[in-house]
Amino acid sequence: MTGHDFPDALKQLLDEFSRSGIRELHIRKPDFELYVSTDASAARPQAAMTVAASASAPAAQPAATQKPIAAPIAPISSLPDDAVIINAPNLGTFYRAPKPGTANYVEVGSKVQAGDELCLIEVMKLFTAVRAGASGTVHAVLVEDGAMVEGGQPLFALVRD
Repeated sequence: MTGHDFPDALKQLLDEFSRSGIRELHIRKPDFELYVSTDASAARPQAAMTVAASASAPAAQPAATQKPIAAPIAPISSLPDDAVIINAPNLGTFYRAPKPGTANYVEVGSKVQAGDELCLIEVMKLFTAVRAGASGTVHAVLVEDGAMVEGGQPLFALVRD
């Protein structure tokens, strides 16, 4: 995409956003950040660009009301050296349970096998199951339930048995 195509691509993205029915979209690159929300109670990430989705959709919310990317609960440096870190496959909302009001997939201390579901990441009403990459015991859950996470962000630490 050239700089000349950028405004057209952005307009197309925002038009698609407004038609999709999703509430939030956050794109972060080293030299560009875009956060759009139709949720008045959402909190905007620090230093994000605010853009109106379209004339028919509500505008992005002011900085004080948009949802930030979650900071890890525990620093990665405090984990055991042999911990296996399970990362988010993409940006989205982190959910520990399959549905509201149901039990979490795993808790700290849960034994898991490679391939077991650990959580869901939701973006644009699409849910991606995050699976254990190894067998072991859940040592730490690194993100709060319902938090926005980035692709590659650590979610869980497992210790192999």
